[in-house]
Amino acid sequence: MSDIDSFDVVESETIPGAVLEVVQYKSLKGSDDLEVAEKVFFANQADIRLKMLRVKLDRSELLIEPGALYFMKGNLQLESGVQGGIAKGLMRKFMTGETLFQSRIKGTGEIYLEPSFGHYLLFNIDNDALIFDKGAFHCASAGLEVSAKMQQNVSSALFGGEGFFQTQVKGSGVVVLNSPVPIAELLTYELAAGEKLSVDGNFAFVRTASVSFQAEKSGKTLFQSVTSGEGLLQTFTGPGMVWIAPTQGVYDKMKLANSIANLSHAQGSMGTRT
Repeated sequence: MSDIDSFDVVESETIPGAVLEVVQYKSLKGSDDLEVAEKVFFANQADIRLKMLRVKLDRSELLIEPGALYFMKGNLQLESGVQGGIAKGLMRKFMTGETLFQSRIKGTGEIYLEPSFGHYLLFNIDNDALIFDKGAFHCASAGLEVSAKMQQNVSSALFGGEGFFQTQVKGSGVVVLNSPVPIAELLTYELAAGEKLSVDGNFAFVRTASVSFQAEKSGKTLFQSVTSGEGLLQTFTGPGMVWIAPTQGVYDKMKLANSIANLSHAQGSMGTRT
């Protein structure tokens, strides 16, 4: 059976020298282990598909995290090193959680990265930069550099929920990120210069580097912020693009005990009894 019969292509980006595709198995056929077969059955019933990144290179290269390679075919060479030198590598490692060493696969052929039940997001950027959550980086085509990006102000570092550093990728090419939610559940906002997007939670996933980020009071005064129940909000100011994952917090809550019962009732009252 060919891979055409086994996979569905759910997302793809084509650039000179490379085609990057998210492929998923149409279904899993089970196992001779009954416990595994039971989990496979429920995964299929819930439409949870096993996915992989497939990259076709034509005299080009792919930047990946060490250990991400599953298998490859063709005239390809795997090299490992510190992108941007030791100083930048250490900054990326300790400030963003990305690995110190990164691997490059060069040449012509077909590459498959480790399979996952997770979700992937492909960005085709042209002489631009993206800033995103720690640990979200999956792979990138030639022409892109991954580095640590320090927050622009103290409020975002101390109260923004993202820490002092996030991950930045800049240049021209395609970057693949691990998305916390299915792509269909992401919302994209294009902000005009000076326009604001305020988010109550850490579910703003990606932004272009032109967007400024800081933590701001939800009300005009500290008293209004406290009594409103919202406190500080993650605030993004244009121009630029912001991608948010509103369902991420819901899925996180569903992992907790009594989660369905708690989510069945509105949380807006803050427990106030009248």
